This record gives sequence, C-alpha cells and structure tokens, in this order.
Amino acid sequence: MEDQNALFDLPNNSDQSRPADAASVSAATGTDGDGVESLAEQVKRLHEWVQETETGDRDDLVPGVSEKAWRQVSLSKLECLGTGCPMIDDCFPDNAKQTAFESDIVVTNHTMVGIFSTGSPNVLPEFSSIIVDEAHELVDRVTSAATSELTIGAIDHAARLARRNGGVSTGSLDHAVENYGLALAELPEQSFPQGLPAEAQYAVEAIRDASREILTQLKPKKDGESTDTGLKVAQAAMLQIFEICERIAANDASRDVLWCSRPRFNSEEGMQRLNIAPLSVNGLLSTNLWGTHTGVLTSATLSLGNSFDPVARSIGIDHSLNPETGVARAWSATDAGSPFDYPKQGILYIAKDLPTPGQSPTTESQLDTIAELITAAGGRTLGLFSSRRAAELAAEAMRERLDVPILVQGEDQLPTLVAQFSEDEETCLFGTLSLWQGVDVPGPACQLVIMDRIPFPRPDDPVKAARTRAIAASGGNGFMQVSATHAALLLAQGAGRLVRSINDRGVVAVLDPRLATARYGSFLTNSMPNFWTTTKKDVAIGALQRLSEAQ
Repeated sequence: MEDQNALFDLPNNSDQSRPADAASVSAATGTDGDGVESLAEQVKRLHEWVQETETGDRDDLVPGVSEKAWRQVSLSKLECLGTGCPMIDDCFPDNAKQTAFESDIVVTNHTMVGIFSTGSPNVLPEFSSIIVDEAHELVDRVTSAATSELTIGAIDHAARLARRNGGVSTGSLDHAVENYGLALAELPEQSFPQGLPAEAQYAVEAIRDASREILTQLKPKKDGESTDTGLKVAQAAMLQIFEICERIAANDASRDVLWCSRPRFNSEEGMQRLNIAPLSVNGLLSTNLWGTHTGVLTSATLSLGNSFDPVARSIGIDHSLNPETGVARAWSATDAGSPFDYPKQGILYIAKDLPTPGQSPTTESQLDTIAELITAAGGRTLGLFSSRRAAELAAEAMRERLDVPILVQGEDQLPTLVAQFSEDEETCLFGTLSLWQGVDVPGPACQLVIMDRIPFPRPDDPVKAARTRAIAASGGNGFMQVSATHAALLLAQGAGRLVRSINDRGVVAVLDPRLATARYGSFLTNSMPNFWTTTKKDVAIGALQRLSEAQ
C-alpha cells in the first residue's frame, strides 16, 4: 500500500508534470536517434496500461517509462483532493487503503511503517502485532520518512494554491522566498550543527512568519462554515511549509541534523535546498511502534559481528524503557541458521594485493581484475559498486574489453534488467545500492559477485556524520557504531546475492584490501556468510573457470 503518488488518467498536457533529469529527457524524447520511445508514446502507453492494471503500481509496468512521462499522469500527495475527488472510486492508493482497513492481515511496505513511526498513525489500520521483514532497513526507512526539505519550488506551489483556492495575497511570502533563494546561493553544501548563517536564518524565519499569516487568512471566516476541497489542499500545503520552517528555524542540534544540498538533477529539482532529519530514530520507534505493539523482526543480517546488539540499539529496543510502564522492554534474538553450506558453496576472495580505493571511482588495476574474473566466469556476474559513476565506468571498460553483454542499472527499470540478467547466463549486471539488497537470481546466471570497495557511507553524508559525532561525544565509538555497521549490513546483503539455493556455487570478490588488513576487517567479515576465504586471485579464477566449464 503506497499513498505517495496517485495515478490518474489525465490529459497529456497536464500541468502537474515536472521536468525529468537530463538522461530521462533524452531517452523520453528519442533524441539519440535510435528509435527510442518518445514522451508522447510513453504517455499513450500509460493511458492504455491504466485501463488494464489492477494496482497502479509503477513496478508492474514493463517496460518502464521515464520520470517525466510518469509525472504527466500522476499527482503528488499535496495535489491529492482526498475524499472530495470526483475520481476517488478509481484511485489506486485510496482503494488499497480501504482494502487494508477492512482486512485482518495487512501486507505493506517499509515506507508506510516509516510514516507510521514518525507519528502519523492513520496511515495504517489498527493493529496489535507487526512482522518486519528485512528489518535491517528499518532505520533508514524511518529516517527517510522523518526527513523534510525546504525547496523554493514547494513554497511557490503552496503560494499558488493559496492564491487560487483561498483568494489571499502572498506578497510577503513571495518576498521572503526571494530572499531565501539569495541566501541559499551563498550557502555551502554542508551541515550546520551550530546553526545557519544569519541571512539564511532570517530568510527561513520570514517564510515561517509569512506562511503562518497566510494560514490564518485561509481559515473559514465564520464558525461552522464548511471548507471546500481546494481550500483544504491550500491549507495542507501551506501548513507543511510552516512546520518545516519552524523545525529548521529551531535547529535543535541535539535532535535534528540540518544541512544544505543541491541534488544533481534537472533545473528545478537541482536547485539548492535545506534539509532536516532526525539525529536518531530509535526514540521514534521506541515510542510510536514498540510502545504499544509486539514486533517480530526478521532478516538475514540482523546479527553483525556475531551480535544482535548493534541493530537492536539502532531500532530502539536495546534496553529501552516502555514509555507507558517505565519498564525495560523484553526482547530476545535467535539465529535460525541457514539451509546453505556456505564454506562449500562459495569462496570469498579479498583482493589483498590491490591498492586501497581512493577518490577515483575506479582504477586500472581494479578494471584489470574485474576483466579477469568475468572472463573466468564466462559472464554470470553481478557487479555491486559504491557509486553510479563507478558502475558506469566499469561497464564502459568491460564493454570495450570483453565479448559478453553488460547491463547497467538506470538503462531500464530494475525488474526488467534483473529479468534479462537471469535469463542469459553470459550477461553481467552492474549497479549500485538497489542491487546490493533484494536481488534474487538463483542458478548459474549469477556465479560471481563483485564488490568494488567496502561500502562505507559517504564522508559527506550529513546524517551519518552527525550520528558519528554524537556517539563519539558521548564516549562511544562512532566509526564502529555508524560507518562500520552500515558497511557490515551492505557487505552481508551483497554477499548474500551469490547463494540463493542449495545448488548455487560461486565466488564473492571484494576488491578492497582493507577487508583483510584493517582492524575492523574481522567485524565486517564476521557479518558476512562464512564462505571459504582466500586472498589469492588465481584460486578464485581457477574456481570460476571450473564452474564455467561445468555448465
């Protein structure tokens, strides 16, 4: 159940669309001269699909469409008219929500659990127990749900709604937004633990005060006077702007992380903005989810470094108190084992002789090793990279050196790419974070998993950097609790892509010598499946060659 976007059969010229990123626009308009489906053709196909689909789920559309095409026929959450919409009977998200509220058992996703955990209980029906699969992702999902951003586009949109549906003047807000844009242009892309510079602080406070004034004007003039749907939409949009500004203006560094960013996308979404996220979500989970519900959490990677404590601590159940009773929560953990014989089914090859990865996405020595490994495997490779740029560069190099098909994440919808990868044993698939988790390709199509480096969080990740500083300030080991734990989860998930059945065999190759040489290396390897381990490349290549010859 997903209520973030509602799919409707709107005219092709809907003004709800926003520009897609440059790559999507190129693909959507067919500007490469290769007969790529045009934007109009994609929208037409969407109109036909919406008459057939029962879910409206974008993942069910194969082949997929560009972001720009999708936005032509969809509405954002703020633009949703709710129960007053004349198309409410055909609304996919609303139908899913109504079905859920009438059900005894509801199957939903982490996003909805994240929204619920941030203090929005009405997104889910009442429940007493919850089972969370892939529970290692819960912290990131709740963090994402609790993160807000203040963009010029969102403020302008709220102002338009207020003028159109409420008939109010937004002059003071427009002036404040102009000053906000000027202040943003001077801000570096960094976090602000000590508060915003004065100009930016004043600009945010001015937007807060102006939005509060407009909210007052949008209220019904008389007691008991009904509010039409358009006015409700305007109120909701303006209230969201006010609440974000109030949170940013307060800038409580003990609770929130505040930073400035410029996403690398199109002209509007690429504009600089302020972002604010919770420093920790264990309190939100402890209060809103575990306070009144019994939980069962499952995952192949709940135990890190042979201990459940890191994950338990991060999700708010490690020695935390029940807010209602003041009594420490009871929890227990069980390692149910695995049906796989990892030491016999897989080899972990650590490229100890390669140089430690630096700022460059890839190195020649890495590319040479990747080519040797793929050649020995006869294709059959899932390449997990730390960045999109690294995946693209590696794919470009392998396409020049090798005679096997190379797919790259972003060239099509992920389910389509995974299906192509699984159907052709010689095909290789390269990608980033989405491929590290959840890809299930049993059999000979995946006999080599390559990881280009230990997946530590980016050093400029403001939330994880702030969490590291906070833990260190309280006397803990911020690196181990944040960066190493993050890397351990991804390594365990990535390595788990190799063995998906009792008949699978292959090699996991980590092209980062720190896994064998650094002090934290044992914590990371103990979090991974217990494959037979070697640092000798010829051993890994020999095993891959024998597997390839046996096919």
